[in-house]
This record gives sequence, C-alpha cells and structure tokens, in this order.
Amino acid sequence: MSESVVALFESLVGAEPPHEVPVLFDTACVMGGSIAGLLAARVLSDRARKVVIVEPDDTSAQAESRSGAPQGRQVHTLLPAGRLWIERWLPGVSQEAQDRGASLVGPDKQFVGYDHVRQAPDGVDHQFLAVGRPLLESLVRARVTALPNVSVLRAQATGLLYADDAVAGVRFTVPGDGDQGKRAERSLAADFVVDAMGRSSRLSHWLGQDGYDEPRLERLESPVNYATALFERALKFPELDVATVLQLFTPQYPSGGVSVAAATAIEGQQWLVMLMGYGDNRPGRTIDEFRAHCAALPAIFSDITSGDVTRDVVTYRQADSRRRHFTEAGHLPARLVSTGDAVASFNPVYGQGMSSAALHASCLASYLDSSSDLDKAATEFFRLQQVVVDAAWAVSAGGDAARIDAENGTEVPEEVRQQRRIVQQIAGAALVDADVSRAFNNVSYMLRHPSTLFEPQLLQTVAATTGGAAAS
Repeated sequence: MSESVVALFESLVGAEPPHEVPVLFDTACVMGGSIAGLLAARVLSDRARKVVIVEPDDTSAQAESRSGAPQGRQVHTLLPAGRLWIERWLPGVSQEAQDRGASLVGPDKQFVGYDHVRQAPDGVDHQFLAVGRPLLESLVRARVTALPNVSVLRAQATGLLYADDAVAGVRFTVPGDGDQGKRAERSLAADFVVDAMGRSSRLSHWLGQDGYDEPRLERLESPVNYATALFERALKFPELDVATVLQLFTPQYPSGGVSVAAATAIEGQQWLVMLMGYGDNRPGRTIDEFRAHCAALPAIFSDITSGDVTRDVVTYRQADSRRRHFTEAGHLPARLVSTGDAVASFNPVYGQGMSSAALHASCLASYLDSSSDLDKAATEFFRLQQVVVDAAWAVSAGGDAARIDAENGTEVPEEVRQQRRIVQQIAGAALVDADVSRAFNNVSYMLRHPSTLFEPQLLQTVAATTGGAAAS
C-alpha cells in the first residue's frame, strides 16, 4: 500500500470543518436520515442554500429506535475516529450525550480481552462514547435539523429525476397519502443528491432502470446472530472499574458458541449487553438463556447481567457483509453520491458503521472542496470513499472470512494463509506489547490505515514478542 493512500486516509480522519466555502447548490437532497444521512446533510449545509432530508420513518420521538435501523437496538460504541470527526463538526455532542447519561470511556475503564487474556494498555488516551444508538442518532439529528437551512421531509424516495446526464431531483411518496400501491408520486428538484438509504438502498436498481451502470455488489457470507438485552446498573459511571467490555473468543475457547461478548455502560443507569455467534450459534432468545450463556463467560458478564432486566432480549441476524463498487461503474449521472451502509455494510460487532459514515462525510467535504467538475460523475468522491471502505473492509470482512474458513476447514491460497498468520501474530503480540497494542488499536479504531500494521519495524517487534517470523 502506497504512502499516499495512508496519508489520504489520515487526512480524512483529521478533516476540519471549513471556515468559509462557496455556496455550490440551491437545493441538496439527502435520501435517508440515519447517521450517514445526517452527517452528509451537515456537510452540505455549508454548501447549499437548502438541504432536504427525505426520511420515511417518523423521527419526531426522541431516542426511539427506527424501523429503518433494525440493528439500532444492538450494542453501539462510537469509535475514537468517528467521535473525533463528529465532535469537530457538531461540537458538544459528546457532552450532550453524557448529560443524558451516556459514558465517555477512557482507557482506564476499557477492557478488551481475547479468550482469558486482557490486551496490553497502549498508553494512549483513546476515548469511546458508550451510548444507545437511538439516543446518539436523536442528538445528531437535533443538531443538524436545527441548522436554519436543513429540513426533514417525511417521505419514501422512489426514484431520481435527470437532466443533461445529471441528477436533477428525487421522486417520492408521502405516508398516509393513499394506500401503499396507490400513493401519488411527487418530486423534489435538487442540484445534488446523496443516497444514504442504508443496506437495502434501491439506488443501484434505479440506475439500471434509468440506463446507467449498476455498481457491482460484493457479498461476503458471514452469518452472524446477535442477542442484546438491557440490565439495571447499580453503580454510577465514576464508581465503575470497567465501563466498556469487549471479549473475543477463539473457536477453541469453551464459550458455548459465543464468539464475541460486549457490554457498555449507557444512559438510563443501564448495562447494554450483547452476545454474538456465527452460523447456527444463536446465543439466547430469552433472558434465562442469555444469562446462562453469560455464566459460561468470564465472571464480569455474570455480574453485569445480575441486575433487573430493563429491556428483554432483542435479536438481530445479518447474513453477509456487502459493498457496492461505485468506482467500477463506467456510466453514472453527475451530482450523485452514495454513503454509509448504502455503499458498505459490515459485521456490526467491529463497531465501524457509524465511524465509517462519519469518514464518508469527510470524503464528501473533501470532494466538494476540491474544485471537481460537478457536471461530471462524482468519480473523485468514490475514489476517496474507496480508501475508507477498503480500510474498514480489510478489518471486518477479513476477520470474518478468516474465522469462517477456519471453522469450516476451508483451504485458502498460501498468500492468504500467510497474511492471516501474520495478523494472528500481531493480535497475539498486542496482548503483551504496548507498541503493538497501540498500532493494532489505531487500526481497529479507524485512526490509521490497516497497511500500517505491516511496517517492517512493527513486524520485527511482533516477531520478537511472539517468537515467530512475521514477514512483510
């Protein structure tokens, strides 16, 4: 991986809001009001006279889960990269979340373990925001929609309008305006459109219908099953020894089919606890089953789940990770981009979804400030975004593929086998060596590009620590 790609990735992580930018559009439209859509709207608010977010879910209730975000009731932790970016563009959101009971967790209250071993401290003040997804989304939405030129239209986007090989508007239907099959289709004129419609986005289908190229859809089979419940938390945040727990288990560890267990101290004086299993392993659909699984794990999970239940078990299944390769599409309309899960959706256990959405918004800001020709397809935006997607995909999809291949006994090419062996050595060295732990965490937290793990000096440290021969 070239140094220029690494530098570009880190520049996107560190992007600051502009002080003065020209207004580029009269009306910009964002299809989808999730975290990805809201952050895209924030970027566009500096560059359009009016920004309209088209969102089918009712977002009037604060801190409530949306049907359009079925994973919203599972564990969510905002990684350092995403938190830093969002905080730059929406100053004070982290403090607002804490005022509502969320936890800003420094290294002194973090626990990351592999089987029964705790990862070595890396000596860096990485801070996570432990918060329920509905609360965080409502805080971000309140900030973005409070901007004088941003509004929300409750509607379902149904297609695009075009003029001169560019997107010129969005077609939509309004809930309550007749039966689903009989609703009158309306339209909104727009000079720039963002697809933030999530994993089930219909944009590719629309493009194909309208004579444009459909971005290739890549799927990585990684069937994951989540079970998450909420429990009363007796201790307040300052009294906790640990406020976020992430425990990963190898297939050999006797965890009863649980591959990952996580717990976060969130708002409402509660513990949000998640168990995840691959394939046929479904770790608990009832509270009794859930607690029984926790009893087979390190003792902290039994302690955390001993409180009264404040929300019953909620399950979520995801069959695969997906990404759409917009950079390969030869013919796309101008003034159109796609962001968030509509481009790439990963195994949520890696916690990269919201941070990826934040960095996609950083790509949008960089693209709009680069003097690119807006009357041509947004090729430069998709190239920027690919740097972020490749980085997240390497961590999450790569980890899933390695585990599933190991469990199924799948033969893989020697090059892949060697790379996976090196990654295993790096993870092992991170348990005992602070320098390796720091490099490993920087990649996991989306602060640095994954290729930095293969720098020769770091690999020498890994080899010395593990007694292996970690080769680049």
